[in-house]
Amino acid sequence: MRRLTIAVFFFVLFVPAAGLSLTLEEGLQIVETKGRDVKIARSDEEVARGAVSLARSPWLPSVDLYGNETWLQYQPQFKFGPNVVPTSQDRYLTYGVRASQLLYDFGKTSSSIDAAAFGLQAREIETLRAKNRSALEFIIAYLDLLESEKLLQVAAEEVKQYEAHKQDALVRYDAGVVTKNDVLQADVTLADSRQRYLTFENLRSVRASHINSLLLRPLNEAVQPEEVRKSPSAGISLEAAWTVAEAESPEIRVIDAGIRSKEESIKATQAEYLPSFYLSGGYEYQENQYVVNQSNWSLIAGVNINLSSGGASSAKIHIGKSELASLRITRDKIVDAVRLDVQEAYLNLQTSAQKIEVTKTAVAQAEENLRLQRLRYQEGVGTAIELLDAVTLLTAARTNTWSAQYGFERAEAGLLYSMGKDLLSVYGK
Repeated sequence: MRRLTIAVFFFVLFVPAAGLSLTLEEGLQIVETKGRDVKIARSDEEVARGAVSLARSPWLPSVDLYGNETWLQYQPQFKFGPNVVPTSQDRYLTYGVRASQLLYDFGKTSSSIDAAAFGLQAREIETLRAKNRSALEFIIAYLDLLESEKLLQVAAEEVKQYEAHKQDALVRYDAGVVTKNDVLQADVTLADSRQRYLTFENLRSVRASHINSLLLRPLNEAVQPEEVRKSPSAGISLEAAWTVAEAESPEIRVIDAGIRSKEESIKATQAEYLPSFYLSGGYEYQENQYVVNQSNWSLIAGVNINLSSGGASSAKIHIGKSELASLRITRDKIVDAVRLDVQEAYLNLQTSAQKIEVTKTAVAQAEENLRLQRLRYQEGVGTAIELLDAVTLLTAARTNTWSAQYGFERAEAGLLYSMGKDLLSVYGK
């Protein structure tokens, strides 16, 4: 009966729960198209796109339809010698349509359009950055889930090892070879191991819920991730990573677009000192019996010159130039920050690779050590403490191996992100 219970326990332990089979590529596709942060970034992008249309509007004609009724206290009249002649009714209706078109404003409107276009470019890059940030978050969560599954398996193997030791201790106790202390010690270590297993089981559930949250799925939906088969950073040097980052980093591209936008905005403000030429025309009808032609067409060509704006234009230019200088200094700061992030990510990757090398033979050595200690215990040469220490060493070696492996993959994704690489295109090929 005891053996049947143990068999059922380990069947439940090692058979994975049925759930959504999910690859990293499939998850990235969902996150980058439906993620909340991406949707927010797209909304901001639409705002910037509207700003471009707004800046372009002066080049399009403005059309006004109007109508009004006039009431005068006194009827308008003129004197012609001794005679007084009325020139208008004291109440009349006027309506019409007027169209105006800007002809030329010395680059004010075109510079405003360019400034808005660079602003839109910055928002588009921000959307790409939001996608990449969401992709990195998903990749880390995905690798965390894979790691928790491996750690859960390690914990299950540890439980299995302690179960086997307990059976050996019971057999040897029944034979009178060991004392009751060995059996009690086996019970305590087994209980402690099962608690660790439950802890890892909870960790796996929490990380699966994190995946579901990113995928906008019910939190308790079962997820079965598949292993990642790629190593996209193989062979890259720190200098090459810096070069790629300075060309593709969204932080640098955003500040560059902001600088260009500010430059064009200053040009637009400077053009306020120059004249603007316009053409206006329309049709008007006035219900007035004293007017010979109650309906009339008009065409006006004109020029507007800003003689004084109370210092507003010069103040805006001064503010714009100060902001531009600040942006250029900020760019230098961002370049250094990006290079620092790349270097840190690169060093993390190298350290993770070294950890993998260190742990390569540790598991095999720990397994051999456990085999020998079990034989020693069964032959009455070794002690229970030595056997239990061997199980602990094997668990630590397996844990370190998986932590090093997934630590390397997380560091790899972090390096690619810091370089500005599109993670969906890298991992989705």
